[in-house]
Amino acid sequence: AVAVVMLVGAGDLGQAREELNRALALWDGEPLAGVPGPYADAQRTRLQEWRLQLLESRLDMDLEQGCHAEAVSELTALTAAHPLRERLRELLMLALYRSGRQAEALAVYADTRRLLAEELGVDPRPGLRDLQQRILQADPALAEPSSPAPAPPSAPVRPAQLPATVPDFTGRAAFVTQLSEVLASAEGRVMAVSALAGIGGVGKTTLAVHVAHQARSAFPDGQLYVDLQGAGPRAAEPETVLGSFLRALGTPDASVPDSLEDRAALYRSVLDGRRVLVLLDNAKDAAQVRPLLPGTEGCAALVTSRVRMVDLAGAHLVDLDVMSPDEALQLFTKIVGAERVAAERKAALDVVAACGFLPLAIRIAASRLAARRTWTVSVLAAKLADERRRLDELQAGDLAVKATFELGYGQLEPAQARAFRLLGLADGPDISLAAAAAVLALPAEDTEDLLESLVDTSLLESAAPGRYRLHDLVRLYARACAERDEDPPGEREAAMSRLLDFYLATAAGVYALERPGDRLVDHLEATEYPGLVFQDRHRAQDWLYTEAVSLLACVRQSTAPGLLRRAVDLLWAAVDLTESGSNSREYEATATCMRDAARAAADLRTEGRALVTLANGHHLIGRFELANEQAIEAVRLSALAADPLPGCWASNMLGIIAIYHNRLEDGEAHLTRAIDSFRACADVPGEASALCNLSRIRLSMGQTASAVRLAQQGTAMYDAMGHALKGANGRYALGLALTRAGQYEQAADSLQEALEVFRDCRMRLWEGMSLFRLAELDLAAERPAQAATNAESALTLLRGIGGEWRRGNVLTVLGQALSRIGHSGRATVCWRDALAIFEGLGAAEAEEVRSLLKAGAVT
Repeated sequence: AVAVVMLVGAGDLGQAREELNRALALWDGEPLAGVPGPYADAQRTRLQEWRLQLLESRLDMDLEQGCHAEAVSELTALTAAHPLRERLRELLMLALYRSGRQAEALAVYADTRRLLAEELGVDPRPGLRDLQQRILQADPALAEPSSPAPAPPSAPVRPAQLPATVPDFTGRAAFVTQLSEVLASAEGRVMAVSALAGIGGVGKTTLAVHVAHQARSAFPDGQLYVDLQGAGPRAAEPETVLGSFLRALGTPDASVPDSLEDRAALYRSVLDGRRVLVLLDNAKDAAQVRPLLPGTEGCAALVTSRVRMVDLAGAHLVDLDVMSPDEALQLFTKIVGAERVAAERKAALDVVAACGFLPLAIRIAASRLAARRTWTVSVLAAKLADERRRLDELQAGDLAVKATFELGYGQLEPAQARAFRLLGLADGPDISLAAAAAVLALPAEDTEDLLESLVDTSLLESAAPGRYRLHDLVRLYARACAERDEDPPGEREAAMSRLLDFYLATAAGVYALERPGDRLVDHLEATEYPGLVFQDRHRAQDWLYTEAVSLLACVRQSTAPGLLRRAVDLLWAAVDLTESGSNSREYEATATCMRDAARAAADLRTEGRALVTLANGHHLIGRFELANEQAIEAVRLSALAADPLPGCWASNMLGIIAIYHNRLEDGEAHLTRAIDSFRACADVPGEASALCNLSRIRLSMGQTASAVRLAQQGTAMYDAMGHALKGANGRYALGLALTRAGQYEQAADSLQEALEVFRDCRMRLWEGMSLFRLAELDLAAERPAQAATNAESALTLLRGIGGEWRRGNVLTVLGQALSRIGHSGRATVCWRDALAIFEGLGAAEAEEVRSLLKAGAVT
């Protein structure tokens, strides 16, 4: 206790909170349990009161450090256990208000006032009344915690993503001073933003990286970097960038929200209290940049773009022009060497003038000369003089960049030039070494040597160990070179085919590792180029989520007749990307693209498979009507194309959707068809899935015993194959059936096992749904406080994923739990929110919620 007081006095709430957690962890059960007598009773009461005071202190620190959303669940349970303890009620009100749940916060006050009047005949204490008034007045001081978020128990994640600064950085002294002053002003300001604009190749990135490295000491909590690919056909999506930034800042993959708004909000929260520099390179426009700005005191952002961002509020704008002749010659001299330039000064001036004083053009020309000791500067000057047309283009916008790249490309060795051309064919923000090896059809060691040599020429960037990226303009130029120079021309198609094979073979292996015995992998298109092989499923999952953006980009660009079927199968094999909730929107957009491509190609087989992936995406984000439409069409096309597996999956999905719509007879027919179809395909996991879903139909029909038998049968089939992930789905269904059967202990065991597997597999949607089902079980077992805790946790996990229908169901159960523990005001708020959701969806559940609101309590 003394240590905590000293830490609080020193302002170190994070460490104080950890000390309190350590103290509370020592508490184990009832104090002096079994010891009789009045003295023991007095000590027992004293110790229990002391523990509650420590809990209140720790929860107070939680709120002061921004952990309000996490605290709601614990405070809900504590107020249920200690209904007359006003301090806990006060903390719950504050936690709810800071979580954006103002109506529930006010309802807590109303519940407390009513309870105190009924039980003790008194009014709430002044502190509670004052908090109510401040909430009603929307007091700005209540909205934010007074202290930064606590540091995690382990060392904080401090990203250092800045690309390497060039050792021969030259000139730009005025710009360096100007930008450094802006960054230095970040301390004490909400945010410092500088936006550098200029044509491609003028050195925006080089200058920004140089300044950022000089300012690193002023941003001890890390530096973030991203190439926003603004000049290319597919600029980086802000939500994708935010996902990458959040992970770099230590946010677990499963905790990254799905929507842009939620990711941006979490990003700003994570940065609160930190001093981080964000370098946003190659931005398309201000709209792309705004969600990526820190927005917190002490942070700063550097932005580079080809356009002036006059609509970026508060930004310090910098227009970067070409180098002066003196600066250009200094840069050329640093790379080539003073002795060679001094001997041919006029020729050197001719070279930098021919390069239009563009830093990138000078760097490429000088690097080629430095690598060829037998050349003189005059030889290089003569070569440039022979390219009069290129020099004209060098002074004309984007053509200037192309001419500069042409100079460097022309000096590459044949193997380097081939690698450069082919790497430019792949979409996506970057490419892994293994994927690049597939594109080039070379061993990984040879591929790495080639790529590193291209990095040395500045035509390729090393994004991270084992990952490479092309600047978007360089990529466009590389593709033009591939169209012009690749011989035979079919090698371009062959390179993309190998990349697609690599992704499909690897994704199929990941799928098979997660789902042993699943027949999907046997029905995928054959591949010629091998993929990676994983023995550990966690490493396999890491690969899938790391490659998600590049993998989906590969799918989208593989619409040619020879690639389309494999691309759709790759999307199907990578289904975990949508079930995890992390890439749901990107997956859905890609599935839509592939459905349209298959339809345009009049390929019924591929369209049916694309429809299955699209229906699955719609289903998992709660768009049940759209999912139903796509699944019906998938069944039809599956029959026409004599491709049975998509029909199996689609029939299974139609059965699930029928449960949500309460069309039980239709659902039973769909699932019976799915079971027969899976059996015909010898797909045991698919059959088990349909059996478990049929269990839920029987449960809704009131046939509880049949529901239990079917869920047990499906789960046993999964277990026999060692199918942990899908076995969790079986246990989920079994838990529902056992709950209805009144076998609460067995049901809890089953749902808890499912929860642990879903959590381990990063299936955030199903983790949240398992907690929701546990909340339902707790209600049935007369454990309303625990039900409220589980429902709160489910609501947090399902934020941004799973769709509004699922959220409405969780709110309904949360309201029932709150009502039973005496929080009738909060219960009413939850039910009103649920009713608004169900009425907006036209869902039948609205009637149940109306009844709950009318009754005002659960009977």
